[in-house]
Amino acid sequence: MGTLKGQNFRICIFDSAAEKYKVIGMATGCTVTLTNNTDDASHKDIVGAASMPTVTSKSWQVSCDSLNVADAAAMLTAIKSMQPMTLMWDETSTTDNQTRAKATFARKGSAYLNDVTFNFNDRENSTKSLQFQGSGPLQTVAASEATQIIPLGSYTKGQYVRLFLSSDNTAAPSTVIAAAKSLSLHVSLTLEDATSKDTAGEWTIQEPTALSYDITTGALVRSGETITSAVGAKGLADLETIYEAGTPVKFKIANVSGDNNRTASSTIVSGSVVLTTLTLNGPNRANADYTAQMNGYGDFTVAA
Repeated sequence: MGTLKGQNFRICIFDSAAEKYKVIGMATGCTVTLTNNTDDASHKDIVGAASMPTVTSKSWQVSCDSLNVADAAAMLTAIKSMQPMTLMWDETSTTDNQTRAKATFARKGSAYLNDVTFNFNDRENSTKSLQFQGSGPLQTVAASEATQIIPLGSYTKGQYVRLFLSSDNTAAPSTVIAAAKSLSLHVSLTLEDATSKDTAGEWTIQEPTALSYDITTGALVRSGETITSAVGAKGLADLETIYEAGTPVKFKIANVSGDNNRTASSTIVSGSVVLTTLTLNGPNRANADYTAQMNGYGDFTVAA
């Protein structure tokens, strides 16, 4: 028996300025989840022990993973706006899988971008994960929809992105984390079910209520900063001082260049954080390292 390769469907975001759908570029995976929310209608008059679920509402979610990090500012701006966007999924064809084939399962609807995670790992593929929460009904894609879609953003392998911190919440974040091995930024939009008796149809309605973010970075434990560079760096002792102070500090996540890739160029996002967790790892016969978890303090600013 042969193996049948599945249909290659993609997730697209509608660009109102271009009046076209843009496919999420360099995607490594996407998932659509349709849910019938149920309530157990069993009662004392029913004979037997089996439950009797009844559908009370319908909801849907979309997630997508991608190698694309060049559009980080656009995605951070989108989740910060707390505004719904129009999503579509459809089968694609051609060599780059960016031309719609109009499959029978194609759907579109309004959704909030409610969760974004960027992983900026030096010397590796930088990645992002997006999650969307549908708000309101799904619609079958009409035959009159535009057939061509254009890629959303581009990708540069080996993109060097670093975390810079200050020593307090007034100074500019100009000092890079020394001997860093990993960096991730996670932004979450909290949504609340706003469905009511006045809502038409059976689809769940969502409304945004709060925005939060956190940063995780990992680095080698070093007995003093030995990497030569004109740019200063924070080591474990500096982070211990920040932890003990228990007060916010300024941060920025920026593209870097120069000696040892420690000179900031274009800033992606900046704001303030509180260092909440500092974990030291000293394994036998292996490099000692530490992980720092930081929670966002107030709003963040996305670079233009």
